[in-house]
Amino acid sequence: MNPYTVLLKPIVSEKSTDARDFGNCYHFHVALSANKHDVKLAVEKLWDVKVAKVCTLVQRGKLKRRGRYVALSDKRKKAMIKLAEGQTLPLFEEQ
Repeated sequence: MNPYTVLLKPIVSEKSTDARDFGNCYHFHVALSANKHDVKLAVEKLWDVKVAKVCTLVQRGKLKRRGRYVALSDKRKKAMIKLAEGQTLPLFEEQ
């Protein structure tokens, strides 16, 4: 897979920021068809870093109501990427 289609967008929240600061772990939304190997290769190719571990999970869609109509939002796949010791992603560096 193309690395630019595997990683969709970074997740920026309090929990992911703490994981990045204290555990060297970065969170991304990834394509549903991507597996752990694809995510690892994409991160290593885009930023030239060494990935130690990749964990993935699929979040089910939430039930949304709009009056009497009910719909289900799309499901998403999330990846938690742990980098090797001393590695950082320049995407999250402070300017």
